[in-house]
Amino acid sequence: MSSTDQAKGSRAFYSNVRSSLQETEKVNRRDMLGLFMPMIRDAAVNEFGGFEELRRHVKNIKQHSLDNLYHYLSQFVEEAKSNGNHVHFAQDSSEMNSIVLDICQQHDARRVIKGKSMVTEETHLLPHLQSAGLEVVETDLGEYIIQQAGESPSHIVGPALHKSVDEIRELFMRKHQLGERELEGPAEMVAEARTVLREHFLKADVGIIGSNALIAESGYSMLVTNEGNGDLCANLPKVLIICTTMDRVVPRANDAMALLRLLVRSATGQPVTCYTSFYSGPRQGEDTDGPIETHIVLLDNKRSDILDSDYREMLQCIRCAACLNHCPIYIGAGGHAYGSVYMGPMGSVLTPLLTSLEESNALPNACTACGRCAEVCPASIPLPDLLRDLRHDETRAKLSPTRWRVGMKIHAWLLSHPWLYHKLTALGIPALGWLGRKKGSFKSLVLANGWTDERDFPAPQGRTFMQQYQSQRDDNEDAG
Repeated sequence: MSSTDQAKGSRAFYSNVRSSLQETEKVNRRDMLGLFMPMIRDAAVNEFGGFEELRRHVKNIKQHSLDNLYHYLSQFVEEAKSNGNHVHFAQDSSEMNSIVLDICQQHDARRVIKGKSMVTEETHLLPHLQSAGLEVVETDLGEYIIQQAGESPSHIVGPALHKSVDEIRELFMRKHQLGERELEGPAEMVAEARTVLREHFLKADVGIIGSNALIAESGYSMLVTNEGNGDLCANLPKVLIICTTMDRVVPRANDAMALLRLLVRSATGQPVTCYTSFYSGPRQGEDTDGPIETHIVLLDNKRSDILDSDYREMLQCIRCAACLNHCPIYIGAGGHAYGSVYMGPMGSVLTPLLTSLEESNALPNACTACGRCAEVCPASIPLPDLLRDLRHDETRAKLSPTRWRVGMKIHAWLLSHPWLYHKLTALGIPALGWLGRKKGSFKSLVLANGWTDERDFPAPQGRTFMQQYQSQRDDNEDAG
């Protein structure tokens, strides 16, 4: 999905949601996700004990790192080069993809294995390399599944959460030419995927991975995974390419470990992932394994613009997906409805900043203002505030429909004149109550089609809240 396709998908958010809500089985799976993931996260947080203190500490680390980004970035580059790494800067997606392809072509690479990386999803690296004739295989199980299905991720931690066991079984039976077999359950499917991927690991010329943190003091890159595929991608091929963004830099190893404690508990409810790896660079001296050559590609892609904007706190995001797991809009709509590699509350802020608000203005409106995302965000990013700010930018740029802007102005004017608001509602509410007295609801309502297109509008009981409140108050005074 190119950036243009992302924008088209974002513009089509509402129609995408309508389609996704028709897929009953997937809706039920998302409902289970929305039920159990918060429970798992809460259990991990409560067991840890000092989560809130660590949360404040990590927020300070991220703020300090961003305030001094270019200092720590320069330190990281200097240390990384002294470790034997080649460091490249990419201004945008196209430049990063070109750099990676050029490295592969310099080594006459034909086979490439990839670890999970949202950055390479953002730049659409996979189809770029494939279009140049390279065989590229995703090695994270979830990413491998959606690659075989020709789909995009529906979740930034669990890319294939939208797929059922039966769908994966049918996919493997069709894609893996292994003859007659049962594949009765997940364990057999995982074993088969491991067998198929093993050959790709052994034959790969280049490995590509991402990074969860870049450590300025040492020039090391930290990667967390649960499958070990990241280490295989990093150590088996002769050439390793680490694709990441400049805002991943933190000053010290201790800072990266503090971030790790928050990331894992927020993402999967684990105290630590199965594999936490630190990569220093190519093999040295008497080392018997590891890549012979290592490249680090640092992507900007509008991060510098975001850093200088009112939305700089979004760069503190550690990609844990806690906001997705707690968001009623994401749980209802699903990741594909967003039309972007980033979805949920964090994606509704980040996508307009990476593309444009004009192309993605539907996403900041995909919010109930419940505030759950801000409550659980380990980086304490004020996501509801940023979404409101984007909606304000949308209004100022006149991107929303005229009828909506005019309606909101009228509503705001009425709210600033309480006496008139109370007079009008005192007339309108009884009228609606009388009109809907027989059925108790309205299937359609003038000026509220957006509501009644999807649900019935309950008929009021006949009195406004203020009228009922005043009546209750008068009764209490009489009783006193």
